[in-house]
Amino acid sequence: MKEVRFRSVADVIERLNPSYPVFMVFPEILKDRARAFLDGFPGTVLYAVKCNPDPHVLRALYAAGVRHFDTASLPEIAKVSELFPDAHCYFNHPVKSRGALESAHEVYGLEHYVVDHIDELDKLCDVVGTGITVEVRIATPKGAAVYNLSSKFGAVPDDAVALLKEANRRGMRTAIAFHVGSQCPDPEAYRVAMAEAAVIAQRANVPIDYIDVGGGYPAEYGDPVPPIETFFSVVKAARAELKLDLPLYAEPGRALVADGCSVLAQVQLRKGSDLYINDGIYGCLAEIQLGPLKPPVRALGRRDGRCVPVTGEAKSFRIFGPTCDSLDVFGVEFELPDGIAEGDWIEFRRMGAYSIGMQTAFNGFYTDTVVQIDGHEDIV
Repeated sequence: MKEVRFRSVADVIERLNPSYPVFMVFPEILKDRARAFLDGFPGTVLYAVKCNPDPHVLRALYAAGVRHFDTASLPEIAKVSELFPDAHCYFNHPVKSRGALESAHEVYGLEHYVVDHIDELDKLCDVVGTGITVEVRIATPKGAAVYNLSSKFGAVPDDAVALLKEANRRGMRTAIAFHVGSQCPDPEAYRVAMAEAAVIAQRANVPIDYIDVGGGYPAEYGDPVPPIETFFSVVKAARAELKLDLPLYAEPGRALVADGCSVLAQVQLRKGSDLYINDGIYGCLAEIQLGPLKPPVRALGRRDGRCVPVTGEAKSFRIFGPTCDSLDVFGVEFELPDGIAEGDWIEFRRMGAYSIGMQTAFNGFYTDTVVQIDGHEDIV
């Protein structure tokens, strides 16, 4: 069946008049963001599939030149491998089941695995054996990132040194990985983490194949963040200052895809300054509550079959999702035109990251309509 394409968000509204939420993908924007990383980062770029595993997104990144993928589960490995047989997957979840390890190695031929504990290294040896690359993930200091991933993963320096030595003793290739935390607006966090990695590498005194500087590169949700080139410059400068004559890897997710997708939700009821819409914290808009983050929004209506901006003085609205419970409400309010009413739509922009991949089907509500918008519509 031929895929239906759309010219713009207005085209989606005019042709579909959707009473259901729509996840909208802008491939040209995704390609631009991917090229910026591929051209600017001083090393190999892995897309973090968990951020958005939708095939439209994966195909756009692949078309832009992304060939390496940070995969954290067997389904992610399978999806990438089946879509792109020539792609390179890395099993970068520090905790893996034995069954997933066996399939990753035997079926898909993965050669790169992350660990942060001796028991995980033992498991890897038992199931996969030697002759692979083991990335030892180190903990990083809690900084300005919205999500502190080192609260869950990462070895302290003494343990990281011991893991590197033991992996080398067992005949494995070794590398160092870290993650400064998701949505990190501070480029200096990478310099600090790279300095820690340099000390650990020196103490371990084993061959290091590469350093994976992880993800965390931010998108803009209201508060300004440094341009992505600033992060690249800091990483380049830190490598030179620390004399790290090693290949670098990165695992961007959010910075690659946030700008390239929107969620179109319809207003089902207005009660004064409260709006009830058909997506919410259990759906594609979960991260608005979890962050909390405040993506840009615009209100659109359909008048005489045409899509037009909703008019009226800007007003703050509390927004409830569709489920039949009291938790489905955002903790942040959104400024929208006072003319918004039942049947109008809200486009939540910069929703490419941690959106459609995180939704549940709680209470029967689920976004299963994904459309591709051709061209280069500006969503800034």
